[in-house]
Amino acid sequence: MKNQVVIITGASSGIGKALAFEFGNQGAIVVITGRNQANLIEAAADLQAANIQQHAIVCDSSSEEQTRAMVQEVIQRYGKIDILINNAGISMRSMFETVDLKVLKQVMDINFWGMVYATHASLPYLKESKGGIIGISSIAGYRGLPVRTGYSASKFAMNGFLEALRTELIGTGVHVLTACPGFTASNIRNASLTSDGSISGESMREEEKMMTAEEVASVIRKAYEAKKKTLVLTFQGKLTVFLNKWLNSFMDKLVYNTLKKEKDSPLT
Repeated sequence: MKNQVVIITGASSGIGKALAFEFGNQGAIVVITGRNQANLIEAAADLQAANIQQHAIVCDSSSEEQTRAMVQEVIQRYGKIDILINNAGISMRSMFETVDLKVLKQVMDINFWGMVYATHASLPYLKESKGGIIGISSIAGYRGLPVRTGYSASKFAMNGFLEALRTELIGTGVHVLTACPGFTASNIRNASLTSDGSISGESMREEEKMMTAEEVASVIRKAYEAKKKTLVLTFQGKLTVFLNKWLNSFMDKLVYNTLKKEKDSPLT
């Protein structure tokens, strides 16, 4: 990883920030992006304090124009891109029947289209460096989750896109990894959107019982170095994917009953 240039979108907190430390501690130059300038500056300062080479760029992943400008800034500054980590993401929690459809569009714009924009802008440079693309997806990309229709849709789209792209890139030297964490202790649930598009501001799950963002980042980095194509994290995550393939009706009921137990769940 020494002196490899790694772009990490949505890296001002959570898994993205943990990935910046994980790759940076291996000698990489990490470029972190995010929409919130204050949070991004704070993350950059934390990385600098750890003697990690870093550069922060304010960028809204849902904007193609900002994303292409971000990629060009990286090229002008470093002359190359070795790894693109598509991490920027947002969640939502609402029954589909009552959700404002702008919420689903916002989730898709950040989670799916943000990845598409960054990947399309970076791909010529990744082919030059024979680098890699990592997509931070979710178990929700394998198993649809009630009250998270938009989030699940975005992650299913991400999984399909990355699988198709990985196949297109055979013979180019560009490696593609789809990483699917299970529930992870991060701020994504605190920042999830409600039915009207407002931010929930709190988690509905017991965060202390989940994998930490740092643990997830370590496993992802090792999986990328091992050239794995897909990574499904946690025993619960692996079991969910397996059972959903073979016992779909059973999983409908199990997932429903599990998420019904969440704090203030709209499921009855």
